[in-house]
Amino acid sequence: MKFILENSDETLTTHSGLGLIGLLLSKTKIKQRFNEISLPKIKSVPDIKNGDVVTSYLGLLCQGKNDYDHIEPFREDDFFRMALDLKYIPSSPTLRQRLDDLAQQKSSLSILLEESADLLSKMDITLTPVEVGKHDNKRCYLPLDIDVSPFDNSNTKKEGVSRTYKGCDGYAPMFAYLGQEGYGIYVQLREGKTHCQFEGDEFLTQSIRYARKITNQGLLVRMDAGNDSVDNLRVCLQQEYPVDFIVKRNPRKETAESWLAIAQQKGECESPREGKNIYRGSIPVKIKGLEQTVNQVFEVTERTIDKHGQQLLVPDIEFDTYWTTLPDNPKEIIRLYHDHGTCEQFHSELKTDLDLERFPSGKFATNELILHLGVLAYNLLRIIGQESLKVPDAPLKKKVFRRRIKTVIQNIITLASKLVRHARRYRLRFGRHSPWFTTFNRLYSSFC
Repeated sequence: MKFILENSDETLTTHSGLGLIGLLLSKTKIKQRFNEISLPKIKSVPDIKNGDVVTSYLGLLCQGKNDYDHIEPFREDDFFRMALDLKYIPSSPTLRQRLDDLAQQKSSLSILLEESADLLSKMDITLTPVEVGKHDNKRCYLPLDIDVSPFDNSNTKKEGVSRTYKGCDGYAPMFAYLGQEGYGIYVQLREGKTHCQFEGDEFLTQSIRYARKITNQGLLVRMDAGNDSVDNLRVCLQQEYPVDFIVKRNPRKETAESWLAIAQQKGECESPREGKNIYRGSIPVKIKGLEQTVNQVFEVTERTIDKHGQQLLVPDIEFDTYWTTLPDNPKEIIRLYHDHGTCEQFHSELKTDLDLERFPSGKFATNELILHLGVLAYNLLRIIGQESLKVPDAPLKKKVFRRRIKTVIQNIITLASKLVRHARRYRLRFGRHSPWFTTFNRLYSSFC
């Protein structure tokens, strides 16, 4: 069938979901606080205020767009302006220059972190804890996962780009996620060559501080072997409300044979098949510089026969060890640590779904501001996704615990509608067969 193409005067939009983003942002003071920032390079009060610039860029990020030029198609878009409560929409050069100027103000990053935490607190979001123990001894902790994820910016001359531990040129930002839902609460952009433990204790302190703005539940910090430092353990133990932790140990010069001898003496053996023995146990250790005793959990695997039944001349020995304050069964501790790997999914959503891996600016400070804006956009979309799961009215019937950011953008943010003005009021009219309308209507009512 051949279609006849016509242009019309009707106002249509392919991104109705920005109305939800505007409602959520209206519960923050981001625009007001950015408007109060005076920029040295701008003598008089600009027509386009800082708050409008920041909000416009958030509108792009929530559609998975990070390039400055992506703002141009929206400059004459009435719905984009109304949904985000903008007086003016900046041009691409204005967006770039103003973000460069705002990045030089130290307060910009703290505003985004504080307002993001306040929004999560106001929205009374569901934070799913992890359970430890059994029956009468069952306890719940909110996981606070801290991890580094390299951002590949190869073949660029951007400030701060250097060799990362993944073997690519780029940045090595550090993230802190709260709850099994993975809300981003703290972030720091770092040069690619920066070791993950550089100022790691300060990063952990700030992460706990922002987590406490959102919840008073018990926290369980989980960190990789790169953050095996007594400074990090001390930060957790010296909190007003002690924070429990599971930190994978860096074996340094320890040998597998020495740990096998310890495991055979102090651990419990499990034999899942012939020729494979797994030893697990826990040893209380007094670490120099800490007043409290910490448990050293170990798991040692000895294979004398491989999975194909071939007997090995020399046994294959593997071992992993962890620092923890939890008194529970070693197998339970190790399971909780392995769940820490879920934060790789959160990294993936930031890098691919929001298209944040390759930053648009050549300036390090500007890219750090954009990363903080990206984490705020990620939280906005996460709130929408998790709220959509509370009632089974979405056309996607597969039961999931967490709605991926990409799914939120594709099905809710980029929902098509028609903007109609009637009786001095504006309406969004959706198509006759708009499968996500019921969910969208419920979300809009709950955010109002």
